[in-house]
Amino acid sequence: MSSLFAHLEPATPLNRRDIPLPERMRPTTLDEFAGQKHLIGPGKPLRLAIDRGEPGSMIFWGPPGTGKTTLAKIIARTTSATFIEFSAVTSGIKEIKQVMSDAERAAASGSRTILFVDEIHRFNKAQQDAFLPFVERGAIRLIGATTENPSFEVNAALLSRCRVYVLQSIPDAEIVALLQRALTDEDRGLGSLQLTAAEGALEAIASFSNGDARYALNALETAASLLIGRGETTLTREAVGDALQQRTLLYDKNGEQHYDLISALHKSVRNSDVDASLYWLRRMLAAGEDPMYVARRVVRMAVEDIGLAAPEALNLTLSAQQAMHLLGSPEGELALAQAVVYLALAPKSNAVYVAFNETAADVNATGAQPVPLHLRNAPTRLLKNLNYGKDYQYAHDLPGKVADMQCLPEGLEDRRYYRPTDQGRERQLSQRMEEIARAKAEAANQNNKRK
Repeated sequence: MSSLFAHLEPATPLNRRDIPLPERMRPTTLDEFAGQKHLIGPGKPLRLAIDRGEPGSMIFWGPPGTGKTTLAKIIARTTSATFIEFSAVTSGIKEIKQVMSDAERAAASGSRTILFVDEIHRFNKAQQDAFLPFVERGAIRLIGATTENPSFEVNAALLSRCRVYVLQSIPDAEIVALLQRALTDEDRGLGSLQLTAAEGALEAIASFSNGDARYALNALETAASLLIGRGETTLTREAVGDALQQRTLLYDKNGEQHYDLISALHKSVRNSDVDASLYWLRRMLAAGEDPMYVARRVVRMAVEDIGLAAPEALNLTLSAQQAMHLLGSPEGELALAQAVVYLALAPKSNAVYVAFNETAADVNATGAQPVPLHLRNAPTRLLKNLNYGKDYQYAHDLPGKVADMQCLPEGLEDRRYYRPTDQGRERQLSQRMEEIARAKAEAANQNNKRK
C-alpha cells in the first residue's frame, strides 16, 4: 500500500555528492547535535520530554542555522513518528487541510505524525487557525520554526497550545568541532579529499558564521572547492578569506579586536567624526560582526552620548535596529549607516547619563529614605489621620503650574542632578528649568504672603 504522504516525497533520489555539505552532515541523534545544551543537555526540559516520547507541540524560535529543522527531525526519529516537512512559503490552506487529513487517518491507525512547519510566522491567521483543531485532537504534533518573536507572529490560540523553546546561536567552539568533523568524515563529509586545516582557519570560519552552522558548513565546502581547484590541500585563513570574498577582515568576535573596533566606532561617533564612524561601522560588518550587536550599541550611543540634546536620536536608532531585524543583511545595514551618520552629526550631551549615575550614588549612600508625607497616597481615613498627603499642592491649580514643594527625601533637599548643556535641544530644556525655578520662587513668595 502506498504511503498516505506519498505526494510529499521526492520523485527521484539525489546522488549523495549532489547534496550540500550542511545536509550531508545533518546530525541524526541528540548526541551529535551542536549547541542548545540549555534545552537538550542532560536533565534539560526538551531532552526529558524527548526521552519520555512525549515532546508535544512546540515552537522553535532562534536565529538561522541553529538546528531548528535538524532538531525536529531528530525528535521524529527518536519518537518513531512520521516526519512531514511543510514550508510556509509555498503552502496554502488547501495543502494544510490535505496533510492534516492524512495525518488524522494515520493517527487512527496508531501512527504518530510530526508536522514541521518552517517559517511558521509567514502563515497568515487563517492558515495558522487551520492547524488548531488537529493540534487539539492530538492528530499531529506540530513543530513550528521561526526567526521572529512568536509572541507577535504566531496566533495566540495556536501559541497557547505549543511550548516555545528558544534556540541560541551556536558557540564558536562547537562550530569549530562541527567543521573538523566535516573535514575528516569520509562518509558524509570531505574526508575523501584529504584536506587539512592550518591553525586558525576553522576558527576564522566559525567567527565569521555568527553561530550559524549551516553558513559555516557552506563556507567550508566553498573553501574546499577553491583549494581543489588550485591543487592545494591545506585550508588557511587566507584561503578562507578568499572563499568568503573577504581579505584580512576576519576576526574573533570574542577577542580583543572585537572590543577595539566597537570602541573605535563609539568614540568616533562621540567625537562627531562622521567619516571615521562610517568606516568603523563598515569594518565591523565586513568582518562578520553580528549586525544586531552593532544595532544595540548604536542605541546605547543615542542614550549615552546624544541624550536630550537630540532626543529624536533614540527613535531613529530604535527604528534602525528594527529595520536591521526586519530586512537582515545587507539591506538592513544601510539603516545602521543612516543612524550612525545622524549620531555623529547630532549635538552631544551626556547630562542625563551623568545625572543618572549621580542619583545612583545617592541612592546607594542614603538607602531607603522615606517618602515625604505630603507626597504619599492617602486612600483610607487612617492614612489621612496620619497626615499622608497633607499639604500636598496640586500643580495644575497654581498659576505657574509649579508648587513650592519639596519632592526629594530628607537629607537630599534641593539636590540638583540634571544639568543640561547648551547643545541642541538641551539649550531649550535649560531655559525651561530656569522658568520652573522662577515659578517655584513666585509660589514661595505667595505662600509667605499668605502666612
